[in-house]
Amino acid sequence: MRKLSVNEIIKSVEFMCIKANYDLSSDIYGALKNASEKEESPIGKAILKDIVENADIAKKNSVPICQDTGMAVVFIELGQEVYLVDGDLNEAINEGVRRGYKKGFLRKSVVEDPLLRVNTNDNTPAIIHIEIVKGDKVKITLAPKGFGSENMSRSIMLKPSDGKKGVEDFILETVSIAGPNPCPPIVVGVGLGGTIEKAAYLAKKSLIRDINIRSEKEHIKDMEIDLLNRINNLGIGPQGLGGRTTAIAVNIETFATHIAGLPVVVNINCHATRHVQTIL
Repeated sequence: MRKLSVNEIIKSVEFMCIKANYDLSSDIYGALKNASEKEESPIGKAILKDIVENADIAKKNSVPICQDTGMAVVFIELGQEVYLVDGDLNEAINEGVRRGYKKGFLRKSVVEDPLLRVNTNDNTPAIIHIEIVKGDKVKITLAPKGFGSENMSRSIMLKPSDGKKGVEDFILETVSIAGPNPCPPIVVGVGLGGTIEKAAYLAKKSLIRDINIRSEKEHIKDMEIDLLNRINNLGIGPQGLGGRTTAIAVNIETFATHIAGLPVVVNINCHATRHVQTIL
């Protein structure tokens, strides 16, 4: 059994909060730069160039990519052969978020109660997902989530007979309703199967997958490619001002489900799809 101090987790999360907000991940940056060269709409092309320049400035000057520095969403893959010492894992993650948002001068956007709306002033608590896995490592993925795009999320319990067409129609409808609100070009995350809360988890988790990696399941991979083309043919375009680049990826994650149901959740990310990962 390997011992790991939670102080290492605090330091890592602190660093990741700052890095994720200052430095756009290479897969997203590459896709935006590529889209700026291919976009047919002059306005769309200009907007994409501005988005890329914005990312360059943020990285060079160590400032946030977006004014909404998000609610910290943290995925932990905890090896079952790791023995955590010196404290509590959940508190360690929150302490890392607390320190990172303070040190990085990042906007604190979390309110303690959804109705009373009093800011916690340290951006905690984070949303924490913990999965026990084989091995003696701890993999941490941090994805700050802005709510311009989060607010465009939708869920539905389809009938099994609705099938593939029903799923695709719901995804396309969700993107159409969202329009310019999630700051396109977007990444469309989809959770398919399980129960409704499992589908929501999968939709969120799909957004931390590198957008250059397609599903290992051939029929899901085909859906991802086909839906991306159909979404870009909607003509919403960068920032909703028209063009061919409404989305830069559709990521779908699936899970087994009940014979009587077909849960679908769509979770959208804006062009600043921030995620950073480390392994301890």
